[in-house]
Amino acid sequence: MKPITTALLTTALALGLPSLGMAQTELQFGHVGNPGSLFDASAKEFAERANEKLGDDYRVEVYGSSQLGGDSSLMQKLKLGQVTFALPSTVMSSVVDEFGLFEMPYLIKDREHMKRVIEEVIEPDLYPLVEAEGYKILAVWENGFRQITNSRRPIETPEDLQGLKLRTPEGRWRVRMFEEYGANPSPMALSEVFTALQTGTMDGQENPLVQIHSQKFQEVQDYLSMTNHVYTPAYVVVSKSHWEDLPEEVREVLEETAQEVQDFVYETAARQDEELLGEMEAAGMEINEADQQAFIDASGPIYERFDEEVEGGGDLVDRVLALGEEE
Repeated sequence: MKPITTALLTTALALGLPSLGMAQTELQFGHVGNPGSLFDASAKEFAERANEKLGDDYRVEVYGSSQLGGDSSLMQKLKLGQVTFALPSTVMSSVVDEFGLFEMPYLIKDREHMKRVIEEVIEPDLYPLVEAEGYKILAVWENGFRQITNSRRPIETPEDLQGLKLRTPEGRWRVRMFEEYGANPSPMALSEVFTALQTGTMDGQENPLVQIHSQKFQEVQDYLSMTNHVYTPAYVVVSKSHWEDLPEEVREVLEETAQEVQDFVYETAARQDEELLGEMEAAGMEINEADQQAFIDASGPIYERFDEEVEGGGDLVDRVLALGEEE
């Protein structure tokens, strides 16, 4: 057998070929969740299922804890072909204005409601808008129902947020919402939040329970207020152009698997929501149920601005609300 030449090796590497005794082609999945987070569990479940079907040529490898960058950086790396998959949440409203829909408070009732929204609103109306920006959504997973933690006082009503330095994700509607409630919100990458809370740069933050716990915010926050103010989906996103470079049979496996994992995501999220409250309390956090109606009553202006600033925004809201009334 003739030795493999340098030129042949270079060609194989450039084409991503796994032949010639070379390693599998790695498909990198980057996300910001720490070990123990829903993002971590979801991405690993996806990788395990996909790798069982992909055979010897391709393999999904998961890189969590912002190893490959924060959400905004990962979206850029998708375009450059440096990452295959990302799992953005709030940041999608910075890519397509209409995704600000999922920054509206108290819009999504429960996960069954969200499933209907995916089928009747996100897939037909929002997927094409994402593709126009050079991305493709393979499936909609979950970040979750968001709660507020802080180091100063329990949050019962919006008035309790007055002047509170509150970290938010990078999404203008979340910032505007908390400004409306009276807080002093600041966007910040998730990987920076623990230190900001520990040093007092931020008084508090808002996230789903599983993100709060996996980021260990209970170690530097005294109060957990159950507001359920926003439900945030998470999206399995790829670059449209780089996705189309993959063989069709590989794309089919990956897309089908991403959609299959949705049920696992919802079941895991519901279980974690139940389990983690007790763990937060055991860690010494004071937990209270907020007056959600007070927050709903204070939310009218943010809906009005969304209707005014996003074309068709009011119609999208109405359609989602109507789907919440279905049994």
